[in-house]
Amino acid sequence: MKIFISHASKDASVARQLADQLVAAGHSVWIPENEFLPGDNWAKKLGQAIEDADTIIVLVTPEAVASESVTREIQYALTADHIKGRVIPVFVGLENKNSADFPWILSKLQPLRIQGDKRDWQKVVDKVETLAN
Repeated sequence: MKIFISHASKDASVARQLADQLVAAGHSVWIPENEFLPGDNWAKKLGQAIEDADTIIVLVTPEAVASESVTREIQYALTADHIKGRVIPVFVGLENKNSADFPWILSKLQPLRIQGDKRDWQKVVDKVETLAN
């Protein structure tokens, strides 16, 4: 399964942890740090990666909520027919935050709530496996 992880740039290390777990489980994960070369058209490559994805995982953090690019990626994910039903919101370390601070639609998509340790990442991998079958 081809997976795109939508995340704020400040959450790149968190996204990398998840990507490592997904790759270890046999999935293909688009990781910007591995894909962009100097001089590349970032918008074009990013758009193609989202278009090619079978599943989009959205890492929901305060930084992601403030990110215009993550907002655009969420809007695309929610309207793209080819990934309908395969958008996975993952709220990272937000148990004590007011859910009104985050896009309401994400809470309707059966989000996962995690702290970000290895056991938690397995919950995300398991959810992806469920969607792949």
